Amino acid sequence: MHRYSLKPFPGAGPAPPVTITGDLSRRGPVLAIQYDLRGRLGEVAIPSPAAVPLRKYDLWEATCGELFFGVRGAPNYWEVNLSPAGHWNVFALSGYRQGLTEEGAFQSLPFGVQRQAQRLLLTLELDLGRIIPRDLPLEVGITAVVQDHDGRLTYWDLAHPGPEPDFHRRDSFLIRV
Repeated sequence: MHRYSLKPFPGAGPAPPVTITGDLSRRGPVLAIQYDLRGRLGEVAIPSPAAVPLRKYDLWEATCGELFFGVRGAPNYWEVNLSPAGHWNVFALSGYRQGLTEEGAFQSLPFGVQRQAQRLLLTLELDLGRIIPRDLPLEVGITAVVQDHDGRLTYWDLAHPGPEPDFHRRDSFLIRV
């Protein structure tokens, strides 16, 4: 199991007074992640629960968790978006920001959302066996977008190696599983 802590992109103005931590593990074909957002959540714009969670585009335009992973040494990778509303998407990319398409191996992505006054918990168990052979080593990037009530977005990552926030950079896929 890998414990992680995300950091807001520096120089983008003040981030909401929250922390984002969690766990990532890989057991056989299952990649499990937990996002634990804590703090003054009253200052964060959190989408309301959807009556019917859907596969949607542009979830990164509001508060959401994002997960990036690829096979070590291969140019292609995947992006998973999880909205606290219950909406989701999984994309396959052929290379750095290239060939973005919805990953057809997933027709639904049930994940957990728990809301408390000062805590938001997102949990997902993703069956990688649908897209990646079982024993290939992965590089994983864990990220989040946090929106405040003024509509300002902050970008959270394990590391911010570039001059701009860019979750697609493979040098920010720091966890090896």
